[in-house]
Amino acid sequence: MDPVEREEAVSTEAERPADESFRRYDDPYASGGAVAYHRDRLLAALAIVLGLGVMLALPFALRAGAEFFLPVTAALVIAVALVPLLEWLERRRVPSGLAAFLCLLFFLGIANMAVAAVVVPASNWVALLPERIGRIRTTVRPLVEVYASINRGINDMANSIALSKAHARTVTLEAPDSLLSLVTTQAPFVIVQLVFALLVIFFFLAGWSTMRRETILRRSSFSSAMTLARVIQDVVDATSSYIATITAINLVLGLVVAGAVYLVGLPTPLMWGGLVTLLNYVPYLGPIAAAALLGLGGLMTFTEPWAAATPAAIFVALHLVEANLVTPTIVGRRLTINPLMILVSLSFWAWVWGAIGAVLAVPLLLILRTVLDAAGRPDLAGFLFESGTLASGPQRDPEAPST
Repeated sequence: MDPVEREEAVSTEAERPADESFRRYDDPYASGGAVAYHRDRLLAALAIVLGLGVMLALPFALRAGAEFFLPVTAALVIAVALVPLLEWLERRRVPSGLAAFLCLLFFLGIANMAVAAVVVPASNWVALLPERIGRIRTTVRPLVEVYASINRGINDMANSIALSKAHARTVTLEAPDSLLSLVTTQAPFVIVQLVFALLVIFFFLAGWSTMRRETILRRSSFSSAMTLARVIQDVVDATSSYIATITAINLVLGLVVAGAVYLVGLPTPLMWGGLVTLLNYVPYLGPIAAAALLGLGGLMTFTEPWAAATPAAIFVALHLVEANLVTPTIVGRRLTINPLMILVSLSFWAWVWGAIGAVLAVPLLLILRTVLDAAGRPDLAGFLFESGTLASGPQRDPEAPST
């Protein structure tokens, strides 16, 4: 190379931007550089703001539209749990419509058995409650006397230092005129919602195979179709496995509790076992309610305080064994969920939809976790503290010096 060509090459290299080599080899945004990076940061910020807005508005929308969203959501969760039974029937050449109808009959049979085992005897206990008030007072009298003595001591201490007592105001709660009037006013609406939910279950199951096949075939690439098929199967497997496993555990726990309370002399043991089975679907709060109801049943049956507390004590002991040994061993790590996430989901859905929402809290959390695991979770911490763009992989600022 002659001196003239060497001088032109040096001048051209001097005029080139200092960070061009970084942009050519290291910059993931080679075509746009820092402009593309900041654009992605802006889009990520807008996505976060819109996501926060949806998260804030969604609970109130679900709560306001509970008449529609609650039966639809409950029906979809039940239908997803029945999909393995549907596929088992279809593999044996049962038509889709007939298989969906058989699955619906299976669910209705289980629901009717639960109602017959729990609701009818429970109504008899509710009718006996006014007659057993005197027995309950007699049974809890020692505890009331202890509480009264403590209360007198506190009042004496308050009077000794000349504290003025505030006048208590009596609030009268007006109950409905009769249970019949309450049922007759609410029954038509409940029946409509129940029929609507059953129709959703039936048509979802009847069209499940066709809907899944068309959804997968509409994908533009083979890899996206396989990913979607895997996500659908994971959602079905996680939901159905959890519901089937927890149902089996709750049934065994209910039968053991029924046998135990039968041995101690508590009437209608099958009702108490069914009540424990149903309430144990609600994490944390359900067992507390079951123990309280068993304690009330003991107070209505026995006259001795310790005998009255025996049914609740038996259930608490059995529940501790089930919750700490049986369930973790059977469910395993695949269906294990963070207890904090369960509490948050439980409080959220219970606030939105009440008791039914509390029952649906864990299945809905499982479905959401399965979808997020497949779709990828945004890296919020990376966006806030590492100049990322919500991508899960490592990010680099294009304006940072190269190493």
